[in-house]
Amino acid sequence: MSRVLVSELIAESGLDALRDAGHEVDVRLDLSAEELLDAVPGAHALIIRSATQVTAELLDAGTDLVVVGRAGIGLDNVDVAHATHRGVMVVNAPQSNVLSAAEHTMALLLAQARNIPQAHAALVDGRWERKQWEGVELADKTLGIIGLGRIGRLVAQRAAGFGMRVIAHDPFVPDEAATRLGIELVALKALVGSADFVTLHLARTPETMGLIDAELLSHAKPGLRLINVARGGIVDEAAVADAVREGRLGGAAVDVFASEPCTDSPLFGVDGVVVTPHLGASTREAQDKAGTTIAEQVQLALAGDFVPFAVNVDAAEASETLKPFLPVAQELGALFAAMVEQLPSALDVEFRGEIGEVDTKLAVLSLLKGMLGQISGEPVSYVNALDVAAERGLELRTISAPSPHSHLNVISVRGGGRSIGGTVSMTHGGSRIIEVDGHNLDIRPSPHMLFVRNDDTPGMVGTVGAALGDAGINISNMHIGQTAEGVAALMVIATTSEVPTAVQEKLRTHTNVLTVRAIDLY
Repeated sequence: MSRVLVSELIAESGLDALRDAGHEVDVRLDLSAEELLDAVPGAHALIIRSATQVTAELLDAGTDLVVVGRAGIGLDNVDVAHATHRGVMVVNAPQSNVLSAAEHTMALLLAQARNIPQAHAALVDGRWERKQWEGVELADKTLGIIGLGRIGRLVAQRAAGFGMRVIAHDPFVPDEAATRLGIELVALKALVGSADFVTLHLARTPETMGLIDAELLSHAKPGLRLINVARGGIVDEAAVADAVREGRLGGAAVDVFASEPCTDSPLFGVDGVVVTPHLGASTREAQDKAGTTIAEQVQLALAGDFVPFAVNVDAAEASETLKPFLPVAQELGALFAAMVEQLPSALDVEFRGEIGEVDTKLAVLSLLKGMLGQISGEPVSYVNALDVAAERGLELRTISAPSPHSHLNVISVRGGGRSIGGTVSMTHGGSRIIEVDGHNLDIRPSPHMLFVRNDDTPGMVGTVGAALGDAGINISNMHIGQTAEGVAALMVIATTSEVPTAVQEKLRTHTNVLTVRAIDLY
């Protein structure tokens, strides 16, 4: 059972999921920074939202931390670099609020186009001002989207439904991808110079801080209306306020601020500016999704499984083709580490078949996690596996090759004169070991395994079986592999318990036994 410290409120459904999984859920809301430092020791997971500051000091205090989960998207309040250094996984819920944020963007865009907040305020104040609050149609207007990620694309789809022309700026999106969406990619200054409305959908990074500043706004099309439901700090609030006040911008709608909670901004009280208190993700549906999603991610991290939304893992999200092979990659790594006396300085990791045609970085991380976790005195995760490998001077070479004849997809590890290969069996289900040191096999990995290499002579199966039986050790599975030359054979035996050293030594004394290796994986 793991202790999960929750410092900010998340959906009860997420908390219940963690409890149902057998974890101790310690909800400690409204803690000061000092109180949180006292609470985090002994916690294996920390779940936060946007208010909790996960500093290097806090991470150092959380010596048992495996994962930090942010119930939302933004990670401005987490020292991700230090978490990575410590081997602590950082996960978020990037898809939980994308729909809500896109819809709030459209709500603010419409509010700008039709002056809805201003008209409402005037009317409830007793003023009937139809002429003053004349708006504009969205049809045939140009929407400029800065940041064409998930939310930006959802906004583009909805804007197209209003008959808007959509252009975008995103240096990380290929022209072909944008073209398929019916979107033209343009330079930033060209975008603000030709758009009637601009929406922002960027992360806050050192590169994007203050992106929308006075200099950029000097290139804006007269009457441009700006909408920001992304992150505070991307927009220079004073510069935007001045531009609206002076009539260079037609208006602005802002949901996020450089410092939050915010009750004093240059944008407040400026005619033509609409503000909301960070409501982009504030829907019932988004909050529920964030809570349940982060609970799922934390559970996966605590179990040592692949976590799709880990932000500090050096790999893309696993494809549907690769996902079934992550467990076998980890098992192959653990078996290889147990097979060798000393970890070699270089390894070849080969992917044969369809899996060699996709991004295999996660499979490599999974393999390293299994391998280094077997021999390292410190925890090895998807997060720090590459760092641990580098510290040990381990060089990796990844190879993709055509499919072999007998299996559609195979992962092989070679180094130091040893090798092991495995696949996912469509017939038997689950992981299968299909090659060890040039011997062809077909056996499922097991927590306890015995590798016996012997001369290919009659009676050896009985000899090994008798030795195990005399020691009261039950065999759950067994396979004999031969080399192409057929000179030596390899027995790979899955047992229900560890094979004692005395039994191994007894087998080694047999004339026809070449090597004996007992492996305990878990």
